[in-house]
Amino acid sequence: MRIVIFGANGPTGRLLTGQALEAGHDIVAFTRRPGDFPVTHDRLTTVGGDVYDPAAVDRAVAGADAVLSALGVPFSRKPITTYSAGVANIVAAMRRHEVRRIAVVSSSAVDPHPYADAGFLFNRVLQPFITGVLGKTLYQDMRAMEGLLTATDLDWTIVRPSGLFDLPHRTDYTVAPQRAAGRFTSRTDLAACLLSLAESDRYLRTAVGVVTTTDNPGMLDLLRAEAFGKS
Repeated sequence: MRIVIFGANGPTGRLLTGQALEAGHDIVAFTRRPGDFPVTHDRLTTVGGDVYDPAAVDRAVAGADAVLSALGVPFSRKPITTYSAGVANIVAAMRRHEVRRIAVVSSSAVDPHPYADAGFLFNRVLQPFITGVLGKTLYQDMRAMEGLLTATDLDWTIVRPSGLFDLPHRTDYTVAPQRAAGRFTSRTDLAACLLSLAESDRYLRTAVGVVTTTDNPGMLDLLRAEAFGKS
């Protein structure tokens, strides 16, 4: 398959690119910083561009069999439009080039809910602060992206990981429609989930939760590592 990866130079995008190449696919890695992209391969084409640029997005999507979006931006108090504007341009390009399969990374925080094992501090203090204050504009834009995608007739899947962290290996992660029971998702497992969706017709036109159930970090460790800068 020829798979286009948007956000290829982010933490999840790099893992996804590597896994897709290992699986034998031809990859188009779309990134704003092609000179900083560390992956090289004879089946890899690195394309420099911005998802806000419709022409650049169109060139990347031409000839693709599937599109994966691992776009990610840091929290900001200012309005964020990267997800919705980027996916709008991706969808337009897919329609022009008759590409149907797409999976995008969103977040479980677009639909926050209490966790039975999390306790008062997480459910009543930390989660509301992250989703309603610290990440308010980011999650608003993710919801806009989801709404835009669900209004199309493409073969889309929305992937909602929980708190992201790093593991050196893949696990037997859990995927479930709408929501998976768990507070953490390793980037390695998120990448593996995205790739599996590109390779199949599972979970068409639905949102899925994906969680890692082993080797999870502590909540304070996750907040220290992830909440303030690493996307």
